Amino acid sequence: MKKIILNISLIASLLLFQSFINENPLVEEKSVVTNSKIVWKGYKVTGSHEGTIDLKSGSLTFEDEKLTGGEFVLDMTSIKCTDLSEDYAPKLEGHLKSEDFFSTDTYPTAKLKITKAKSSGKNTYKVKADITIKEITKSIKFDVSVYGKKATASLTIDRTDFNVKYGSGSYFDGLKDKLIYDDFDIVIDLEF
Repeated sequence: MKKIILNISLIASLLLFQSFINENPLVEEKSVVTNSKIVWKGYKVTGSHEGTIDLKSGSLTFEDEKLTGGEFVLDMTSIKCTDLSEDYAPKLEGHLKSEDFFSTDTYPTAKLKITKAKSSGKNTYKVKADITIKEITKSIKFDVSVYGKKATASLTIDRTDFNVKYGSGSYFDGLKDKLIYDDFDIVIDLEF
């Protein structure tokens, strides 16, 4: 009789544990700072420039191995230009950090927080996020691919949404070959 009661108790405990697991999915937060890379590219009438921005902090959140969120802080003081020589790159970097562009003395970081991630195929997600630059927050949508311990995304951002208007044809006339397009691209390669 004791064996029957013990077996029934064991089965009930296992069922209760399984029910707990099903109701409480495995949630993991994975750091993405080490070995991750963020590349920017800006466009002007006469060409383009590109470079990097360091990730100050960041993590992706997974629930049952599915992407559900993430939060990132970019170190805007780390803006580097990689397509110009050592003589010209510091000039562009200084200009991008100045009041004309990202005002990094006043706004040293930018933030991106994933507010929604929906699977759109094997290893791909449609993501909605809030991006904050110069303390102005806007919603943005983009695709994320997750494979193994890596995630990639490409974003196109309108800089004028964040009060970065220098050289913008949307705000100034007669710029001719000094015109800088409003949209710039960011390519994010994360490792976790």
